[in-house]
This record gives sequence, C-alpha cells and structure tokens, in this order.
Amino acid sequence: MLRDDLQKALKEAMLAKDILTTSAVRMIIAGQKEKDVEARGKGQEKASDAELMSMMQGMIKQRNDSIKMFLEGNRPELAEKEKAEISVIERFLPKQMDEAETQAAVKAIIAETGANSMKDMGKVMGGLKAKYAGSLDMGKVNAIVKALLSGN
Repeated sequence: MLRDDLQKALKEAMLAKDILTTSAVRMIIAGQKEKDVEARGKGQEKASDAELMSMMQGMIKQRNDSIKMFLEGNRPELAEKEKAEISVIERFLPKQMDEAETQAAVKAIIAETGANSMKDMGKVMGGLKAKYAGSLDMGKVNAIVKALLSGN
C-alpha cells in the first residue's frame, strides 16, 4: 500500500511539475530500495511497511536537525526547504499519536510483555516498534518507557 502511494504521488508530482514533491518522493523511494536490499540480505523479499515508516521517521529527524543548524547559521531559505520536505514525508506516515495516546500505548505494551524493570526495556521498545511503527516518535517514547519502568 505504501509503495503504491509513493509511486502514485511521484507520478502526480511529476505531471504537476512540482519539483519539491518530486525530489522528496524520489528520496523516499531511494531509501525504500536501500531497505529492500537490506531485507534481501536477511532473507526477506522486501522491507516491511513498518521498516519503511521507521526509515521515514529517521528522515524527518534528520531534517529537523538540519533546520536547527540552518537557522543557527542564518540560512532561513534552506530551513524552509527542509520544512517543506518534512511535510511531504509526513503525508505518507500515519497520524502521530498525542501524549495521552502514547502513554496508553506504552502502558498496554508493558502489560502485554509483562515488563517490570529496566531490563525489559528492549522487549517494550520492540513491541512498540512492531505495533505502532510510524505513529510514535520513538525518541519521546524512550523517555516515557524509562519513566514507567523505573517507577517514576
């Protein structure tokens, strides 16, 4: 489904002569192909949608870091380009969970896995990635899991 959406978006952007969207979608597709090659190395036919969503989350994180650097370097035009790319990437990701939904999801996975200490953090994070890939910011989730498992 995600792969079809990307191809359709690329065709539409090319027909509309939307250079920014075309380049951003091409970048996502290139990343997808990289993930597919990695997956074949692991004996899978292709990368899962969850892996692709995780990759796109990483792309967004990279762009946010770039925006910060461009603004510090007094290059607002480059920061705007990065923001525009983020909006294109976000079109292919599910809606991000808010704070309350994230807390509920973390608590549910902790209950499912029977986690009760920091030693179980890997199980919890793995469960969250498998079930909620793309709709959770794993950086923020990390702090929530730590707080819940350490009893804070």
